[in-house]
Amino acid sequence: MSKALDYLLQKRPDAMGAYFTFLKQAGTHLDKKTAALISVITKVHAKTANGLRQYLPRALKAGASADEIIDALLFAMPALGFSKIVWAVDVILEMNLPEFQHLGAAPQAVAWRELGDASLLKEDEAQFYKSGSSAYYALQSGAELSVYSAECPHQKNVIPLTGAHGLELTCPFHEWKFDLKSGQCISGGPKPLRRIEARLDAGKIWIRG
Repeated sequence: MSKALDYLLQKRPDAMGAYFTFLKQAGTHLDKKTAALISVITKVHAKTANGLRQYLPRALKAGASADEIIDALLFAMPALGFSKIVWAVDVILEMNLPEFQHLGAAPQAVAWRELGDASLLKEDEAQFYKSGSSAYYALQSGAELSVYSAECPHQKNVIPLTGAHGLELTCPFHEWKFDLKSGQCISGGPKPLRRIEARLDAGKIWIRG
């Protein structure tokens, strides 16, 4: 809940209580799946990514299929507009839900390219690499090699080497913090680092893409 709603609940509890009671009763004659689909549409209309991430799994749990959710968004195009639907699908695909995997682009062969010298890697310590105009972090932990884009998923700022501390990576711009073993954001926001397919060969780190 937002700070604004918290404030209104404290200052106007009677009015806000009546409002939430209205919302709760408004959909009593709808089946759960239809109500959930409408909730998804309202979050897309408001263009709230966190709300969409919250209500999309609810729609799936209520029995809506991935194709039904996409159909509901397309059917609501006169109200939503095409740009909001494209935005919503981007958010949905970023969530990496198995129900939507068939909606992604068909896989295409992508060549391996050399990232850098593997001898620079130290156990459980992030190593910064540049390749062309892109930057990456690599982590060797036991037998596992993890490589991530150095772009913070928040606003695409490149996280400098000064942001790496052991197994954690912190973006200095807005303090999003990431676990380098999993790539997950552990403080600041919901988006993980973008993981890159990688392998070791002949003392070099190779990545796809």
